[in-house]
Amino acid sequence: MTPLEAKIRRQIELAGPMSVAEYWTHCLFDPKHGYYTTRVPIGAAGDFTTAPEISQMFGEMLAAWWLATARQNGIEPALVEIGPGRGTLMADMLRTLGKLDPSLKQSLAVHMVEVSPRLTAMQQEKLAGSGFQVAWHETIATLPKTPVGIIANELFDAMPIRQFIKSATDWNEVTVTVSEAGELGFAASPASLDSAILPKGHETQPVDALFEFAPAREALMQELAHHIRETGGFGLFIDYGHSVPAFGDTLQALKDHAYANVLENPGEADITSHVDFANLAKAAIISGVNASQIITQGEFLTRIGIVERATRLAHSQPQLHDSVETAIDRLVSPTQMGSLFKVLGIAHPSVTLSALQMAG
Repeated sequence: MTPLEAKIRRQIELAGPMSVAEYWTHCLFDPKHGYYTTRVPIGAAGDFTTAPEISQMFGEMLAAWWLATARQNGIEPALVEIGPGRGTLMADMLRTLGKLDPSLKQSLAVHMVEVSPRLTAMQQEKLAGSGFQVAWHETIATLPKTPVGIIANELFDAMPIRQFIKSATDWNEVTVTVSEAGELGFAASPASLDSAILPKGHETQPVDALFEFAPAREALMQELAHHIRETGGFGLFIDYGHSVPAFGDTLQALKDHAYANVLENPGEADITSHVDFANLAKAAIISGVNASQIITQGEFLTRIGIVERATRLAHSQPQLHDSVETAIDRLVSPTQMGSLFKVLGIAHPSVTLSALQMAG
């Protein structure tokens, strides 16, 4: 039994079953035993790999898109990354921006928002030689009140969800409890969900259908949108998920690049779920900014020229041909990350987004 599991069991004994969101928060963010506070999860030695770790081209293309968007709108926003991981994406972006316009090393304000001291230290080491002045923040509340161009890759999937299961008469919240056999397990609680929150078609869902609700994700999007509404700028969010609200169980744990039991060894595996991009877009619009149409990562990267970049890179460095081809397939192919990952842009009403069509 992990120390965190013992702590979770004690809390259940004292206060009763806990929601999936509360269990998730313990597992990932417990100050002493949480997954993100005790280890570096990303990369070959971690439990999962993100797009920036697959290829430098991902960061290069986002940098070119970011600069084109800023200049097409005649603004000079601060570059902000939220949830920067090991700093790989920002390192590739800053290297590219420095080549596109060397003067940016003196003029561009760069801000990183990171809650993990361990990851912050890694990011600081990786960006030390970038030539840019970079500031770190634990929350977005301390970002300067100036126009921003926000980048966030695989941010929202790390934020907790609540799950509800359909009974014969209602939708009841799924909780984590201790079974009669003494094991952590799932159970339905009496708590129910306001039917106004449920997607269309909930009446025809079968008994035991699952619905996932992520108020923490929507609250963060509202906070980001509020900042953009008040100061100007834009944001780009890339994550895996669905374009329209859906039913089903997407809660999962990852350890050593393989799926694991969500309830086994709390604190030693990553926990994620699919992101509801439609609700994120709705939260942004309610907060007074515009949202783009939701498109796949494959379509977005293709629109902004990653295939052409790959061709040039393979031509200039023939020894990289096979690895570049493999990376492109992973990033844009519908059978890899290309379709599962979605892209959403938000913007101040005065700003238009390069390569993205704003929703009607």
